[in-house]
Amino acid sequence: RQHFVHYLITQKKYPGELLGNEVQVKLNGTSKRCDTVAYNRFLDPLMIVEYKAPTVTITSAVFDQIARYNMALHVDYLIVSNGINHYCCKIDYDNRSYSFLDVIPDYDKL
Repeated sequence: RQHFVHYLITQKKYPGELLGNEVQVKLNGTSKRCDTVAYNRFLDPLMIVEYKAPTVTITSAVFDQIARYNMALHVDYLIVSNGINHYCCKIDYDNRSYSFLDVIPDYDKL
């Protein structure tokens, strides 16, 4: 987790002060926790990052989990990482679809 946050800050130029870790959200009357949320300068959420252990295979069930969190935050980008494999998708709300990206976008591209 710390390595990925460091990567976002140093390589992708995400402002550290606009990254929230262990962000609590309310979903269907229960409290859930997003591992990392990136915000814009107005503190609107832009991206959710979910971390798994290196031994955990990234499956559709993992994306289902982060998609549920997104029901509360409505971000444009979702990332799932197990420290070895990283997957980033962009949500297209107008067309009710999503697409996987080849690279994690720099902060100024969000």
